[in-house]
Amino acid sequence: MSAAAPVSAEFALSMASIGGFERRPLVAIAVSGGSDSMALALLARDWVSARDGELRALHVDHRLRPDSAMEALRVSGWLHSLGIAHETLVWDAPKSQSGVQEAARSARYHLLSEWCRAHGCLHLLTAHQSDDQVETHLIRRRAGSGPLGLAGMSAVRVLDGCRLVRPLLTFPRARLATLLAAAGQDFLTDPSNLNPVFERARLRLASTAPERNITQTVRLHGERRVEHEQMLDQLLAAAVAIHPAGIASIDQAALSAAAPDMADALLARVTACIGVGSYQPRRERVSRLRLALGAASPRGRTLAGCRLVPWRGSILVHRELAAASSPKLLHASDRVIWDRRFLVELPAAARCSVTVGYLDRHPPPTASGSSVDLPRLLWPAVPAIWDDNGLAAVPHLGFTRPDCDPLPRLEFRPENPLSRAAFTVV
Repeated sequence: MSAAAPVSAEFALSMASIGGFERRPLVAIAVSGGSDSMALALLARDWVSARDGELRALHVDHRLRPDSAMEALRVSGWLHSLGIAHETLVWDAPKSQSGVQEAARSARYHLLSEWCRAHGCLHLLTAHQSDDQVETHLIRRRAGSGPLGLAGMSAVRVLDGCRLVRPLLTFPRARLATLLAAAGQDFLTDPSNLNPVFERARLRLASTAPERNITQTVRLHGERRVEHEQMLDQLLAAAVAIHPAGIASIDQAALSAAAPDMADALLARVTACIGVGSYQPRRERVSRLRLALGAASPRGRTLAGCRLVPWRGSILVHRELAAASSPKLLHASDRVIWDRRFLVELPAAARCSVTVGYLDRHPPPTASGSSVDLPRLLWPAVPAIWDDNGLAAVPHLGFTRPDCDPLPRLEFRPENPLSRAAFTVV
């Protein structure tokens, strides 16, 4: 393994630049069995061992191909021979004929992050490398992405229950393949990676290695994004407040005083948080919204699953009910993310099922005035709980029916938090 020494040293530098690991870290790695993830397994094994930590490899069997179970067994055998503890996580949900790659990706990260949360593992490593970074940049450039999107992937991203870490973003695929060859390590080849139906595969077929100037361009965009996010974080801290009912308040004067690009970035971040879209709204739509909110006679507007309402020097941002998820039925011991915004847990001691949904047109008969700090115009967008006897509670309005059973815990935990891990360049 002497040929791997320079790669291992650079991997250690990449991990150090990312930071945030315990003294004796517990680390999980996502291992598909492909060349990149098997190289990551080798590097992570040695890095964790040198720090007297624990490593767990996680392979997701998507059940998308007839031979996926056999592939999982092969990957398991390789990991066992490398002395790496591992588990196979199975996605056994019904498969749709459309959008299968996106659905598989979402399911994969859900399974991986759930495992990490259940095992108290804070770090999930994935094998995205510099060729992937260049492909992401090119795809976004063709789609007309702005400078922030052209920065590509961050080395750190927060999931529900852990952080996703990408320490290989400066390593070309060819260099990782050389590492595997030196170690005599076999790997799987996924045919979908070369299927021209997919845009990323077409890019791989058109080029054998990332162009150096593109790699440098991506890094430059990444450094600029870091500076931009630092300024945005300062503006968010000064101008935005989040209520636990899943509602935001923006100081209108602070928004008007901000530079247009910063004001647009603030609105995009807030609407992504409250509306929980998969992606932030397009720049053109956000700019039109900013101009409309600054008009002499502003009125309520909608964007990205949110409704924005000027009110007493602030802009109140709440969930657009027409875009919200349907009410959710919970049984004892259930733990769900409802409307992609709220963590809801019903205690095991609950004797009956409950339903969580938005209050909409069902105001509570009474509410404690001392504990209610939300304008009445926002009440329809506040979460409420029903049982067999009707409305049981509206926690954020101070209403609880006296005779109700143990209530579920209700916590605002959006997929797109307002405050997030800083964009990280390695």
